[in-house]
This record gives sequence, structure tokens and C-alpha cells, in this order.
Amino acid sequence: MAHDAPQATGPSKLVIRNIGLLLSGALEKPILDADTIVAENGKITAIGRLKDVDTDGATTIVDAMGTTVAPGLIDSHVHPVAGDWTPRQNQINWIDSYLHGGVTTMISAGEVHMPGRPRDVVGVKAMAIFAQRAFWTLRPGGVKVHAGAPVIECEMVEDDFKEMAAAGVKLLGEVGLGGVKDGPTARKMVGWARKYGIQSTIHTGGPSIPGSGLIDKDVVLEADTDVVGHINGGHTALPDDQIRCICEGCKRGLELVHNGNERSALFTLRTAREMGDLHRVILGTDAPAGSGVQPLGILRMVSLLSSLGELPAELAFCLATGNTARMRELDCGLIEVGRSADFVLMDKAQHSPGKNILESVQLGDLPGIGMTIIDGIVRTQRSRNTPPAGKVPEIVAK
Repeated sequence: MAHDAPQATGPSKLVIRNIGLLLSGALEKPILDADTIVAENGKITAIGRLKDVDTDGATTIVDAMGTTVAPGLIDSHVHPVAGDWTPRQNQINWIDSYLHGGVTTMISAGEVHMPGRPRDVVGVKAMAIFAQRAFWTLRPGGVKVHAGAPVIECEMVEDDFKEMAAAGVKLLGEVGLGGVKDGPTARKMVGWARKYGIQSTIHTGGPSIPGSGLIDKDVVLEADTDVVGHINGGHTALPDDQIRCICEGCKRGLELVHNGNERSALFTLRTAREMGDLHRVILGTDAPAGSGVQPLGILRMVSLLSSLGELPAELAFCLATGNTARMRELDCGLIEVGRSADFVLMDKAQHSPGKNILESVQLGDLPGIGMTIIDGIVRTQRSRNTPPAGKVPEIVAK
């Protein structure tokens, strides 16, 4: 199993130079005019031209070799259980495999696949606190897993949310996967969660696992969670008129997942763009699930939405980075001074007909990943999962 990745033991300074294309993760300015990034002690300290930034004292120098640098990808919807193992598909090292797909941060939508998952209030709280502690201590391959997302049950009271928040729990698992499936109860508990700084997500669409059920537009709108989880279904989507009603009836996050209905994802994307609400769209995989584990799931969603959704590739990458970071209140996902130095370095796949990485993605191809960096530390080099990149970055001598 992939164990805790080594952390920096002393002052560090990373310089990434010779960047061919710099994607910011921000919809308002998706491409930055810069060829160099400097990060010190895991945080970005400078972005600009090589001649204009201070690169002295670098402990690591990466020559990007003209490749594209983007913020590390964020998977807004995963279901971890214990370490880098999932009982859903009895697979180990799945998180490390996601790192090879460019994912540097994951958000739990509930540790629902835990064998014998408790349904009593004491057990629900205990498991959430355990998962939050365990996954913030364990960083498989260096990936940041925000976990500890309890699935709410009808017997819970306000003090339960206060207690969990005080212990460090910041997320709710998908509303609807436990005993709470009606709008009024969900809205009350979501309000308690929000009061204590806990962010919420709701299951949307048909049932996905035993114990879950249909969650339609009426429940979604009344519950008023912070994120409308897998609005394109996980796996079964709501009818188009209900999806449009949700998009128009609230201003919460609209999450599109790999393990959902692709046509419904494209319909949601078009609806959000028509409304001028592209900033509400975020991406996840909803894995591990019955469909398996998808290490390239976020890249595939970017490619799907860009090619079939006719969304410029530089904007599609924002849905998997800056949009999620802002909605989830993370310090990564955007290439800005002060943010975490989490990056993915990519190039167009070998023999892709696109002239560059953006055109290649808009044609439906996946990019090749040459390196991932988390907290200013190189975690992987050439990906074992993506197609081989045309150009690959290198770590160079100081």
C-alpha cells in the first residue's frame, strides 16, 4: 500500500522554469503570461518571467521543457475508507494511481463503503472524526484527502454537529445515503452543519447503493446543501427538466462526475453557461464505485466537457481546479502567490492531431502527464497511466 509521503524536513525553494503554457485555474483569466514559478516552503511566492523573479537559493529546479503547468487537479467527490485501499473494488493504491492522473487533492463525499458502517449517532460521529484524523495524517503519495464526512441520520441533534465541528469535521457525506431522505429534515440538519462551518453535499438522482434512494429536485432544492452532488446522476440522472429546475432554483455548486450520465453532464454544462453560472460547475469522479476506480477520471471529464461540450480547454481545466478550490475553500487549485504549490505538468499526447495541448483536449484526447508536485515537492514524474506526453519536464542540477 502507498504510505505517508515524505514531507520537507527543512527550508525548501522550488523553481519551475521554461514553462510553455501556464494555466491559472481561474475562469476570469485562465492563461497567465509567465514562464517561471517560485515556491518556498510549499507556498507559491512568485509568478512571472525568469529574468524578473528571484531564483537564488533554489533547492529544486524543474525545467518544464516547454510543457504546460496547471494547478493540481481536485476530485470533488470520492469515497475513501481506510488508507490507500477501497473495499468497494478490493483495490489497493487507488489514491496513488489518481496522483498519476494529475489529482493532488480529494474531497470525501462520505466514507460509505466502510464494512459494517455504523448507523447509530455515536458510531456516525466516531467514524467521521476517525476518518478526518486518519486521512489528514496519512498522505498517500502526498495527495491531500479531505475526509471525515458523516452520513447524517434522523436521530442526530444540533449538538452532534457542534461536537463534530469542534473535533475538526468540516464535511457532510452525501445527504440521502443515510436515513435522512426528506427535504425538511435535511434542510434542518444542513442548517446546523452550516452554522458550525461544516460544508454539505446531497446525493442527486436514483439510488446508487443499498440504503440510498431517489433524491429528486424537490428534496435537493429544499435541503439547500452547499453542493448539488453528482447532478448528472451517480449513476442514474434526473430528467432534464428537473436538472434545469435545480440549476435555476438555487445558486449552489453543480457537481458533474465521471461515474454519472455523460449526456446529462453536457446538458448541465450548457444550462450553466446559458445562465452565466459556469463558476458553479465543479468536477468529481464519484469513485470508488460500481464502475470501479478511474485514475484518469478528472482528465476524462475535462476532455469530455471541452470536446463535446464545446468549452475551451483552458476553461474546462478551471472546473477541475479553481472552481472547486473556491467553492470548497481550499488553499490550492489556483496559481496565485500564497497558494499551495500543487501542480501538474502536462503536454499533448504523442501523435495527437492537436497542434498543442489545448487543441488536443478540445479534440477529445487526454494529455500526457510528465510530473506532479504537491507542497513544492516533486511526487511523480512521467505518469504510468496517461498516454505518453510529447515533451516531459526534468529535474535539473542546481
